[in-house]
Amino acid sequence: MLDVRSAMRRAMEYNRNRPAIIADDIELTFEQAWKRGCQLANALYKMGLQPGDKVAVLEDNCLEASDFFIAAAVANVVRVPLYRRNSAVAHGHMISHTDCRAIIVSEEYADEVAHFKDEIDGLEHVIIRGDDYESWLARHSQDDPNPPIDMDDPHLIRHSGGTTGRSKGMQFSHRQWMRTCRDWACFFPNIEAGDYATHAGPISHGSGYLFMPMWLAGGCNILVRRFDPGDFADHLEKYGGFTFAVPTMLSDMIAKCEGEKDFSKLKGIMVSGAPIRAATALQARDFFGDVLYQLYGQTESVPVAGMGPSEWFSDVPGSEPLLAVGKVMPYSAIEIRDDDNRPLPPGEIGEIALRCEGQITEILNEPELTRQRLVDGWVLSGDVGKIDENGYVYLTDRKDDMIISGGFNIWPAELENVISSLPGVREVAVVAAPHERWGEIPVAVVVANDGATITADDIIDACKVELGSYKKPGLVQLQTDPLPRTPVGKIQRKAVREKFWEDGAERNISGA
Repeated sequence: MLDVRSAMRRAMEYNRNRPAIIADDIELTFEQAWKRGCQLANALYKMGLQPGDKVAVLEDNCLEASDFFIAAAVANVVRVPLYRRNSAVAHGHMISHTDCRAIIVSEEYADEVAHFKDEIDGLEHVIIRGDDYESWLARHSQDDPNPPIDMDDPHLIRHSGGTTGRSKGMQFSHRQWMRTCRDWACFFPNIEAGDYATHAGPISHGSGYLFMPMWLAGGCNILVRRFDPGDFADHLEKYGGFTFAVPTMLSDMIAKCEGEKDFSKLKGIMVSGAPIRAATALQARDFFGDVLYQLYGQTESVPVAGMGPSEWFSDVPGSEPLLAVGKVMPYSAIEIRDDDNRPLPPGEIGEIALRCEGQITEILNEPELTRQRLVDGWVLSGDVGKIDENGYVYLTDRKDDMIISGGFNIWPAELENVISSLPGVREVAVVAAPHERWGEIPVAVVVANDGATITADDIIDACKVELGSYKKPGLVQLQTDPLPRTPVGKIQRKAVREKFWEDGAERNISGA
């Protein structure tokens, strides 16, 4: 197996004149895109950065995003994507705990992170991509610097939630990332030279798993800055090929697109990032055709289960594929564990343990959490579910209280820490409630002190400022009665959560 840089370079050499990147109405061939990546890699070296240094990036999908995607591989620096919908506090945490020496940021987001150069030890460079970016890039050599790369060198750090509410860094080596991207495309139809993939979801998130398989096959990655249902559907109709979508993106397109669409050029839509309701899956199949694929896994270990349309929408004796997240993949393993971490037989419900060749080996700078989550080569997911006799995997609940809203992980502790610090708040519990569009939304049940004047808007605004808009509560319920408690006095979160869910809701997890 090749390292990321060598694999991407070989694909460039075999596909020099094919289209590789389309963004902002600009099309680059493989050779043109590669040379821009080399220029940026040499620019980073000229600033004193070295192979193995961590470099954060804050951007939308754009032409410049492909520059850094390639440059990180060329220079063998570690790419640390930030998420534009996060708050400045979250950006600062991700930069500091990964020991980034530099950050590259689009001009529109510069104010959110530029001040960190004076506040975060070790952050030496804030590279703002302004109007002079193209002329600055052109001043640097297009030669491939060709640094030595070991397969176990770190290549990428992606972030996931944690039980304390702070994001956790999941570090992937070249070996791990190559294996992850290989397996991610396992269930898709064969990706071929000349195929297209439209990225309307950020390549810092799930859509980023599709970038490498397309590049390595000689396909073209289309980078779309923001998701718009109509525009996205138009792209899929025009270019066909492949794409990644969380369930809400599918439901938005179905709801907002007028007239019939011709998706005959589509080869595959990978649905992942959040549970999908059976009704949404069926509607999407009617709308797009038999092109829906589903994957299940976590940032720490992905993918581990999946299925294509012929299985997803089939009748299988002893199974309910429409309610499953997929079948155990051939190159992965899933076990259902009891409370003592012992494997359970098919049909029994327990914690889902995951294993695949591309999984992480540690949670960055979190030795105790690594010990708890990575046990004997398995990742303990915190998800609760079962596997049936045919290998289909079902989620029935979550061991922890993570909320998945529109494909984003939201941890109750993050909101509770902010809300409990507000004047007049006696206690608070944040739980998931079902939502037709987002799958789930965070709901804050707040007990106020007698005489307190705090309002729901005060609570929502505070969360927006501290955490970012997508983590704000979708609903705030103010009350004077205390929250339910366990016999030892802990807030009984499950009892708070259950009153927001209808009896018999699918898997006790609402999908979009």
